Amino acid sequence: MRRRSVARPLRIALASLAAVALTGCATVAPDGLRSQVASHTAGRTAGVAAALPATDPAARAAAQQQIQAWLAEPLTADRAVRIALLQNPGLQARLAGLGMADAERVQALTLPNPHLSLARLVSPHEREIERSLAFGLLDWITLPWRSRWLGQQMEAATLEAAQDAVRLAAQARRAWVRAVAAEQVVAAHERMHEAAEAGAELARRMAQVGNWSRLKHAQEQTVLADAAAQLARARLAAALEREQLHQVLGIWGPATAYRLADRLPDLPATPQAADALETTALRERLDVRAARLQLDTDAERAGWARASAVFGDIGLAYQRHTKTARDGSHPEVTRGWELELPLPLFDWGSAARTRAQAQVERQAAMLQSTALQARTEVRSAWLTYRTAYDLARQQREEVVPLRQLIADETTLRYNGMLASVWDLLAAARASTQAVAQATEAQRDFWLAEADLQLALTGTSGAALSRLAPAAGGTADAGKGH
Repeated sequence: MRRRSVARPLRIALASLAAVALTGCATVAPDGLRSQVASHTAGRTAGVAAALPATDPAARAAAQQQIQAWLAEPLTADRAVRIALLQNPGLQARLAGLGMADAERVQALTLPNPHLSLARLVSPHEREIERSLAFGLLDWITLPWRSRWLGQQMEAATLEAAQDAVRLAAQARRAWVRAVAAEQVVAAHERMHEAAEAGAELARRMAQVGNWSRLKHAQEQTVLADAAAQLARARLAAALEREQLHQVLGIWGPATAYRLADRLPDLPATPQAADALETTALRERLDVRAARLQLDTDAERAGWARASAVFGDIGLAYQRHTKTARDGSHPEVTRGWELELPLPLFDWGSAARTRAQAQVERQAAMLQSTALQARTEVRSAWLTYRTAYDLARQQREEVVPLRQLIADETTLRYNGMLASVWDLLAAARASTQAVAQATEAQRDFWLAEADLQLALTGTSGAALSRLAPAAGGTADAGKGH
């Protein structure tokens, strides 16, 4: 009867511990947390509702077919962003690392296996068998809090991965803008080169028949040489910008034979206003969210720092010993619990508490620094954006029409024999040069617009490097009692 009364509490205790273990079991996200990253990047990927690379092979194959279909058509900015988010190997590696961090989180939340020790002791008169089942008690007690802390750390890691995706989207749009603008500039320089060739050929023929001096002939040859050099530099710049676009898109080989859109988008009718820029940045930017989340996590963990340092080795064990005589008679069974507690004779946890408080203060300062940087970046980005808009509009509405007017008036005077063919060619070259400069101003505006949107809702590279430790350290953080 006594044996049954002792075994029943044991069964109840073991059942309770098993229930706690089952309740605290964590599972790995089947998609590697990519759906959470996608939720954070929604509305922040350069104005495009773009998908992220999937883990399912069938979905990957479908994405590759879609990429090939996009590349078969003229490449627009939106398609460039979509291809980059699906194909860029750097982002794929970052998302795979996030899945690894999630697995490490689950491992950190998995309770350590209990220790079973068996011993058989024999004396001349009796035989003794000892059995002991021990486990770390603090791992069970702190499981709910560790689950919350590690969940917050994974949320911060997800925000960091989302920042990478947002920056890649902005980078893809900027690379597309530069590549398209470079090809437009090449077309303008080709027209200038054609005009310079015509002038040089006419000068050569007139010099041959003695109607022009060697000086004027040399001057036209200099104009042609300068136009040829500018055209060569423009073609090189276009080729290099296209290579940069290939790298961002993550394509190579035959896939790089795509055709870009013919021209950049027109300027918007009105520029974006400066209303509530800082408020929007502090509310929407992912780096500010990540810094705030890390501060909350450190503040919650600070209260446990001292107790974890002092009582981190609490152990609980169940023991059952059996003694029998050598002939097998007079069996004697003893059962009981053993609680192992560390004695805080030397380490009272003051250093751990001080470190935790300093960590909270450090993260609070990091949050303030990130917020200040967000304010500065969004103001600077808007000033650049607005100046670029004004300059591009001036080139489009004032400079180019004036140059075209000069070219038209020169043509009228040439038809009336009041201007020479050289005046006509010079006016044509100046008009084409104005078009090239207008294209560059339009390019600068769209680059500034991409930077402004990133500063408003995304992040900055400098802020990300100063945030909390990488997600790969979640396992150590979870087990650090």
